[in-house]
Amino acid sequence: MTSAAALDLLTVRTVRRSEPGPLLDLLPEDGALAWVSRGEGLVGWGEAARLDLGAGESFPLAQQWWRELTARCEVDDEVQLPGSGLVAFGSFAFDDARGSSVLVVPQVVVGHRDGVWWTTTITDGRTDEPDLPLGPGTSVLRPPGAVRYADGSRSSAEWTSVVAAAVERIRAGELDKVVLARDLEACTSEPLDVRWPLRRLAADYPECRTFVVDGLFGASPEVLLRLERGVATSRVLAGTIRRGGDTGRDVQQASRLAGSSKDLEEHEYAVRSVAEALAPHCDAVDVPDEPFVLHLANVMHLATDVRATVADGASSLALVASLHPSAAVAGTPTPAALQLIGELEGLDRGRYAGPVGWIGADGDGEWCIALRCAELDADDPRRLRLFAGCGIVAGSVPQEELVESAAKLVPVRDALQG
Repeated sequence: MTSAAALDLLTVRTVRRSEPGPLLDLLPEDGALAWVSRGEGLVGWGEAARLDLGAGESFPLAQQWWRELTARCEVDDEVQLPGSGLVAFGSFAFDDARGSSVLVVPQVVVGHRDGVWWTTTITDGRTDEPDLPLGPGTSVLRPPGAVRYADGSRSSAEWTSVVAAAVERIRAGELDKVVLARDLEACTSEPLDVRWPLRRLAADYPECRTFVVDGLFGASPEVLLRLERGVATSRVLAGTIRRGGDTGRDVQQASRLAGSSKDLEEHEYAVRSVAEALAPHCDAVDVPDEPFVLHLANVMHLATDVRATVADGASSLALVASLHPSAAVAGTPTPAALQLIGELEGLDRGRYAGPVGWIGADGDGEWCIALRCAELDADDPRRLRLFAGCGIVAGSVPQEELVESAAKLVPVRDALQG
């Protein structure tokens, strides 16, 4: 379950530094880890400790490992900002009964927040002090070359049939909402240098969290949980409409989305599931009366920011365990939705739609739902799978859901262009 390095005493040292340049430009080609939004965030590389969770292993094991690891660390942190000191990057399976999950403590982390830059080095006493970054990554950025796409687990026609079957089950009263995913296979002519799509995603979607953890990369608009000094926030997205590229038309589309009973119903289920999951840990949960429309480069979403005050000392990882899977990625009621997903969807989501993010030694951290993402084949760096999902309710139209899913595949497809 865990690497030998995790058993050693770790020495963690964080120091302020001068600006080294854009965070993503510092990454080496191999072992890149990143969590960046609007130029701020964290990047890392190397492995001081690592936890691999196989099928059937879950969040409690990850929480136990992190508690034990933090107890064996000597930390010298002169910065004292979220993300400084000891951190681990993590990516969890959508379904821990089937997929694998990982937590990685890098050897080097570079962070940027509120005009402050820092470098953290993490060593186990058996290896030399890692080299600190002085500027752009040393290896040349390599484009992916030509990209060929093929149907994933289901063709477009098959997937619309699955959506139609789900709508029938919802109308029959079996459940209120189910989220159905589809995948798209891609093959690049050159081994994928993940820094290439990362930089494109960060430039095109600055308001998202651009991430890479153990071969899973993307730009997620949905903050599952941010915990900072006892205050938890969660941005819930459910209800989507494609942008048309014309300002006037986009205004009309935003108005249409805000008034859509189908999308508002889908959104209400997602917000309610997040508020109910946070409530046992919190003494106050604030849910706005109405959602707002979040404008991204390719789509618009109904969005609600849920805010809560944590009362029981739960870490960000513990809160994520309570939140996942929410109605935004599974459905309502969640047990019935998960059962229907297993029956109809026909694909292994892997770490798509699972939590991805980072945690600090104090338990604070930030986690998104792994959306607008792709997962590299562990055995072939030229092959990857892209994912998209849609919330299905009684008023869903299969062909419209297919169009929505295609829009959600656009960010990664564009980022892979040479």
